[in-house]
Amino acid sequence: MYTPPFNRADDETALRELAAAVRVGWLVTSRAGAAPAATLLPFVWTGDTVVAHFARANPHWREIDDDTPALLIVTGPDAYVSPSWYPAKAEHGKVVPTWNYSAVHLTGTARVHDDPEWLRAAVTELTDHHEGRRTEPWHVSDAPDSYVEGQLRGIVGVEITVTAVEGKAKLSQNRSDADRTGVVQGLRADGRPGDLGVAEAMAASLARE
Repeated sequence: MYTPPFNRADDETALRELAAAVRVGWLVTSRAGAAPAATLLPFVWTGDTVVAHFARANPHWREIDDDTPALLIVTGPDAYVSPSWYPAKAEHGKVVPTWNYSAVHLTGTARVHDDPEWLRAAVTELTDHHEGRRTEPWHVSDAPDSYVEGQLRGIVGVEITVTAVEGKAKLSQNRSDADRTGVVQGLRADGRPGDLGVAEAMAASLARE
């Protein structure tokens, strides 16, 4: 991932928090002589392990052998940045549009799992993770066991051993504080969900500095 020094995000705790908040990422793998394959998967990242699963009908999993190189791309909020929000526009006009965003790349090796017990443990972990914030969470055990067994036959698990973590937060750090404040105000005024997420990330970055 191309990351200028002022956009590097090295705090792994913060990167894990971002990944946990997004909860879904693009798993990318490639075989020699073939175009890369990519699938959007809900996941859980614990320690140096990511757990997810494919639909069995998805051919992507058949391209994964033990220790296949893999990249999981997790993207946070993103937003268009208008140059009209920069006070510098009125000063000298030398401004252009850009796009702000945050992302985490997890690089490692992948392997698939087809064992029913592994799959049940994986979907239980995923379900508990995603249902945990609900006041009345649903549990895998709420469904009839025979039904769950049938559903498990329709999926294939994937486990990624993470060997490197890269983070990027492109939040106009190369602009003046006045320009960055102008972007925060502009994004908040536009009010789209991605815009608001970027605005809050930029405001937090400004406050830390």
